[in-house]
Amino acid sequence: MSDGRILIVEDEEGQRTLLRALLEGRGFAVDTASGVTEAKAALQAAPPDVLLTDYNMEDGNGVDVLKAARAADPALGVVLITAYGTVPLAVEAMREGAVDVLLKPVDPEALLTVIGRALRMKAMRVENVQLRARLHEQFTSGGIAASSESMRAVLSDALRVAPTRATVLVTGESGTGKELIANLLHEEGAHPAGPFVATHCAALPESLLESELFGHAKGSFTGAVADRKGRFEEADGGTLFLDEIGEISPPVQVRLLRVLQEREIVRVGENLARPIHARLVAATNRNLEEEVAAGRFREDLFYRINVVHLHVPPLRERRADLPELVAAFTKDCAERDGLAPLPFSAEAMDVLGQHAWPGNVRELRNAVERALLLAPGEAVGVEDLPAAVRGGAVGQAEPDQQQGLDAAVAALERRMIKEALAQTGGVQTRAAALLGLAERVLRYKMKKHGIERGA
Repeated sequence: MSDGRILIVEDEEGQRTLLRALLEGRGFAVDTASGVTEAKAALQAAPPDVLLTDYNMEDGNGVDVLKAARAADPALGVVLITAYGTVPLAVEAMREGAVDVLLKPVDPEALLTVIGRALRMKAMRVENVQLRARLHEQFTSGGIAASSESMRAVLSDALRVAPTRATVLVTGESGTGKELIANLLHEEGAHPAGPFVATHCAALPESLLESELFGHAKGSFTGAVADRKGRFEEADGGTLFLDEIGEISPPVQVRLLRVLQEREIVRVGENLARPIHARLVAATNRNLEEEVAAGRFREDLFYRINVVHLHVPPLRERRADLPELVAAFTKDCAERDGLAPLPFSAEAMDVLGQHAWPGNVRELRNAVERALLLAPGEAVGVEDLPAAVRGGAVGQAEPDQQQGLDAAVAALERRMIKEALAQTGGVQTRAAALLGLAERVLRYKMKKHGIERGA
């Protein structure tokens, strides 16, 4: 089986024959050309993986061939061979993209080493092109948009680890899109046809979480009227996504650790161990290292779930993504609700760009949907944006320049919670849904900001 296709460009027939015999003896498919003109035709007829070219030829030189080769295929590895090696020649060749410059007579082992390096470099370049294409597909899908370097890095890492079975920990503030990353890991993984099962740990009472995750046997507790599979079994052959894993209690942490170590589950009320074949993706908006230090999260479990760590940056740190996100949400909301896909005015986009976005992408989507519903004209203006967004520009949210971004974000978060409670008559379940939070998280934030239940 061939290890790659090599094109040899050499005007000396004896040298050409020698190089061809050497490379064919090592399993390469080899084409040859006796000059620049033949080389250009060969590049079009059968694109090689590596090009070996002499420098001095009757109808041109090796740099001419190099430029033509790189124009035809930017990923192509080119090795220049010359009997007249000089520093300026080497510099020019490297500047034009040559992998290396070798002197005649060519040492066979040195040549094979350079060809191996050229093949690896081409494979990496091709992989990067494919990766960028896949990333672009994700950027324009409406699910994940990323023009910012920080978000591109996250998606690049996610696509690299997706085909593996490695456990992944996704961290980031609430509303940044951690579940979208988990979905991406599943869809680009080894078993995309398998189930994707999402469980929000903070939304389940502690008394039910064990049963939800691991299943239970009939009669194991009051209300257990039949055997029931847990989320691990439901996700068998696919992906289990545990959101807000930092909220689970110590007893559940112990059971979860055992499942990850043994790759088997025992239903509540049973002794039978059942093998599981689900990939685990966990997410949290907490700093688990701090939770470990404080004794609230098991260190051994942390290392089990933190095999690969993907941190999704908050929207305020990737404002370059705003135009793409606004366009995607506008399209989605317009199609879903039968609305006109109104453009956002430059002034409205400026205000969106200045807002601190404590609710991140989730808050932006809500703001876009509200603006489309209420905008009376042919474009969304500043006046159509939610009051919290209009008053949340960076310059307006920080009248005291000493208070800093953290204080401004905290103040805005406090105001948004109060507004949500006011709109829902103080019903925390509805307020949490309005803000896109779990009720348990809302209670935590109310306590953090000193907001009373009757606020």
